[in-house]
Formats: sequence, C-alpha cells, structure tokens
Amino acid sequence: MKIVVIGAVAAGTSAAAKARRNDDFAEITIYEKDQDISYSGCGLPYFIGGEVEEIEELTPRDTSFFKKKYNVDIKTEHEVMEIIPEAKKLLVKEMATGRVFEDHYDKLVIATGASPFIPKMEGITRAHVFFLRNVQNAIAIREFIQIRRPKTAVIAGTGFIGFEMLENLTGLHIDVTLVEVADKITPNLDLDMAIFLENDLLKRGVSILKSNSIQKIDETSVLLSDGQILEADMVIMATGVRPNTALAENIGITLGITGGIKVNERMQTNIEDIYACGDCIETFSVITGKPVYRPLGSTANKTGRIAGDALTGGDLFYKGNLGTGIFKLFDLTIASTGLSEKEAIKEGYDIEISHNIKPDKPVYYHGEEMVIKAIADRKTKRLLGVQIIGTKGVDKRIDIFATLITYKATVDELFHIDLAYAPPFSTTKDPVHYTGMILDNAISHGRKLITADALRNTAAAKQIIDARSEDDYLKKDHVADAIHLSHEELREKIEALDPEKMTVTYCNKGVTGNAAQNILLSRGFKNVYNLSGGHKFYAASKSQKDTK
Repeated sequence: MKIVVIGAVAAGTSAAAKARRNDDFAEITIYEKDQDISYSGCGLPYFIGGEVEEIEELTPRDTSFFKKKYNVDIKTEHEVMEIIPEAKKLLVKEMATGRVFEDHYDKLVIATGASPFIPKMEGITRAHVFFLRNVQNAIAIREFIQIRRPKTAVIAGTGFIGFEMLENLTGLHIDVTLVEVADKITPNLDLDMAIFLENDLLKRGVSILKSNSIQKIDETSVLLSDGQILEADMVIMATGVRPNTALAENIGITLGITGGIKVNERMQTNIEDIYACGDCIETFSVITGKPVYRPLGSTANKTGRIAGDALTGGDLFYKGNLGTGIFKLFDLTIASTGLSEKEAIKEGYDIEISHNIKPDKPVYYHGEEMVIKAIADRKTKRLLGVQIIGTKGVDKRIDIFATLITYKATVDELFHIDLAYAPPFSTTKDPVHYTGMILDNAISHGRKLITADALRNTAAAKQIIDARSEDDYLKKDHVADAIHLSHEELREKIEALDPEKMTVTYCNKGVTGNAAQNILLSRGFKNVYNLSGGHKFYAASKSQKDTK
C-alpha cells in the first residue's frame, strides 16, 4: 500500500508515524513545501525572545530521523500542485528546480495546515512587517531584532501569538503597542474576564488600543483607523489563521460551515481514500456536537494520529474538543475550556455563572490567587465552561475542569472529587471544589448569584449591602449606593432593611457576602443575591470608561 501525506508539521507527521506503527510494510511518503518539519510552532515566540536559545531545540526531528526510525520518506520543498482522485495521482513540484513530476497513492492524507490571515493594507509587504507561522518566520524576526535593534513595535491582534509576542518583545526592551480590532482583548475570554486581564496589563504599563485597526504601514510608523499614528520600527501581524483548503476544494472535497475541510470522526473526507487532519479541518464541540474550527497543536496531533490509524485499519475515532487553551503572559497564566458565557447563551442554555477567587495553595505556603469564572446549565446542572486568570496552579485546574466537562460532570459532583492535598500543592478544599460548591448552592439551594455586569446594568429597585468591615467600605471603595452593614452587625440592624425588596450582598471575594445572604434568607428575605466574585472582581472587571 502506498500512503502519501501532504504536510509534515504536527498532523502530517503524526499520521505517518501512526500508519507506520500499524503497518510496517506500507510505502509512506510525505511532501512538505516548506524546509522545516515536525517543529514546535507554539515555541517560536520564545525563540524570538531568547528563552529558547537555539532553533534546533524546536526542530528536533529532521527527514533523516523519520527515515531511520519510521522508514518514512519526507521530501521538503516539494509542493503538491494538484490531486487527481479518479486516477489516485498527484502532480508535485520540486521547488528548487521547478521540475514537476507525477506520483500515485492508495491512501492520501491532506494535512496542509493553515496560513496567516493577511489583511489588505498599504505597506503590508514591507521588510519590517512580520507574520509568525513557521520556523523561517521566527528566524527572520529574531535576525531583524538583532541587526536592526528596533525600539518600538506594534502588534495587531490579541490572541495567543499576539500576547506571547508582547511578552517576548517587552523582554527585549522594545516598547510595544497592542492594536485590537474587536472591542475587547483575547477572543477566548468573556468580556468581564477580558476587562479583568486588560486592567491588569494597563497597570503594568502595557499600551492597548481596542476597536482599532492598522490602515497603512510606513517605514517607521503605522496609521490606525481612528487617525492615530504610532511609531513602529517593526510590526507583528497576529491576525489569526485560515485553513489551507485550496487543494481539497479544487477536487470537490466538501468544506464545513467554518471553512475547514469537513471530515467524519475517522478523518475521512467525502472522497474515498482521502483523509484530512490538523489545522486544515473542521472539528466539533464535545458539548454541543456542532462544528468548530480550533487550529491548536494538541488537536492537530490527535487528528493526525486518528487519520493514520483509520487508513491502516485501526479503530480510533475523534470524540470532539472543548477548545481548551492556555497561554503565559508575564507572570500570568490565562486559560479557558468549554463554552464561554456568550456561546452558552447563543446555544440556548439557561446558565448560572460564578466567579471564584481563591489561592492555588495556602497563603502561608506562598499561595497566590486565581480568578475562576465558571458557566453551568441550570436545567441539567452540567458544567459547560471555565476561564481562569492567575499566576500559579492555573494549568492544573483548567485540566481538571476540562476532564470534568468532557465526562459531563454536574456541579454537585465537583465537591466530591478526591483531589490530592498537601500545603505545597493545594488548599484542603481546592478552588475546583469551591467552584462546584458555589454553583450547586446557586442552582439547587437558593443561594442566588448576580454578576458584576448584571448588577451594573439592572434597573430594578434594590438594596445593596456591603458586609465588609467599615475600614474596607471606606478605604477600598464600594459599590455605588451600597449601605454598610457588616456581617457582625447585620442581625442587630436587619430591621432597617426591606425584606420584599431585591437585595444584593457582597464582601471582598464572596464568602462573607454568602454568610450575609444566609442570614437574610433565614429571616424571610425572598430575593437575595450574592455578588459573584465580591467587590474585588467587581472593581477589577470594571471598564476604564465605567463609573462606580
């Protein structure tokens, strides 16, 4: 059997390796139009910043490695120009010579990946404008910095690459401005968490311009859509990617609604004996079952392995994804999994939202706080999505939450998970436990929550009780129109409150606010809410243009 793979990065090499493990007699060839293979694309920003010293650390496997270990022939700088499915043939161009030759296949894997989205604008092809997608891009950026010594940079886009480049360029003492076309930063976070992150970055001196875009790039500056001119010795276009589907589309392979190649759970396309995997395909959500486009390295490796297994008679099949993502930004870790609040509402869920601020381990053992936003379905109590921002222990929690969501855990089950505990690693009740407790109390035990956004936007008549100490109330600011009744004095002064009126309680992070809520509920108050995340998140998630 002759297996041909188009593309030799994550998905393509994974498919070839799995096919070889299943069938030691198949003839396997990979064509790759670039010169580098099987590299760690996610590590490229850290090579640019110097955290990774040598590019070879990100490209540990070359063509000779695959030939020796897997007996797979990889031909780099060879571009597949055309697929002829009725004859099971390919037209391949050897890029060094321009020679075009014919090859054949019994099984074909399309792993053509994705390419940067290139906006139409004047100056986009200038020598100091860069996209970061492959090894040669990274080498070019690093060499430019070493030779030209830029002092200013503009980054367009605030996704993973945009933020990772912000960190690494800042570490090289380059003055960076972020420009984001949307009205919020980072697409994987809801607005409240995005504002929380933005406010943290602003305190660090990061320059962020939202609802803006680059219109023109000059030699040392860029012109923005609002008329501003920014100094820019270099420009990084982190404007997202689009799946490379031209080869597939040209032969009638069906594309999905997201623009990626449509495949089934076995990575089969609509044309017999042609499979596809990696960043060029459309996958589906574990939660909704609906199509999604998630160009992530982890997904590329999985789908590549499944394609290689399927075409050699294996029984692996794809079970969907949650879009789980994580990135580092200075000392922060930002992570998300599952549905966002916006996505859950769009899907028709009646959702409960909690914000939980807890340390990753005891404060006495150098614990540091993280903010966990969780979304659950009130009807089924199923956990739907989680977003976390913190400094330590975020990766551990997001992976736990991803596992829970994958296996359809309900919020009441979170408390019962037997997680490892010792002071150097966690608290006795882990932030995961607390998240489940808060959501379960809200959904099943009448301890209603109100988010900071909902409180700011509600027009209903209400009484707001600040249950913190008087010192906190006066010195740490407070919610507009809140009256101070500390938890300790609430029972004595409860007659000053209207039990029929909507009531909101809060403290610094939520615990004492819940205690005050319990006191009011036990005394006949019917409509009592605790402010999700307390005053700390309320203040930290307030847009710069908002008032109290």
